[in-house]
Amino acid sequence: MSDIIPLEKIEGRILLIRGQKVMLDADLAELYGVTTKRLNEQVKRNRDRFPDDFMFQLTGDEKDKVVANCDHLKKLRFSYALPYVFTEHGAIMLATILNSEVAVKASIQVVRAFVKLREMMATHKDLARKLNEMEKKYDSQFKVVFDAIRELMSPPQKPRKKVGFRRENE
Repeated sequence: MSDIIPLEKIEGRILLIRGQKVMLDADLAELYGVTTKRLNEQVKRNRDRFPDDFMFQLTGDEKDKVVANCDHLKKLRFSYALPYVFTEHGAIMLATILNSEVAVKASIQVVRAFVKLREMMATHKDLARKLNEMEKKYDSQFKVVFDAIRELMSPPQKPRKKVGFRRENE
């Protein structure tokens, strides 16, 4: 199954919304081999299995931000429906109600992606904590070194695209 759904593809579909790592219904439907409509129908039939910490619906503003930041979701821009998002537990529950071989196998990869992301975040937090401890131990002569390390730990800023026309002389 890992050859069919690369872990990196799943990791790229995990979003941070309202402080939670989630996946959109459309992305999970694609991974589980069903339509988004069928996935949401099954969720409605089994609503008691999806408490608020397993699933929630995006607001219009949240949907607009997600569509603006995720190229693969451009088709949602003109959809009137507000998408649902599922936490790791919600994604697992989806596999149980869809009850297909593809859904079960894909859910294993989804869980692995969430776990890998959790491990990376824990490592990053641990590194930041150790850096703070070292900075407290050593005097200000190493401040430049610590600032440089912190800068390397932060995600890179994307350069802004220039807007306008260029003259042929330039």
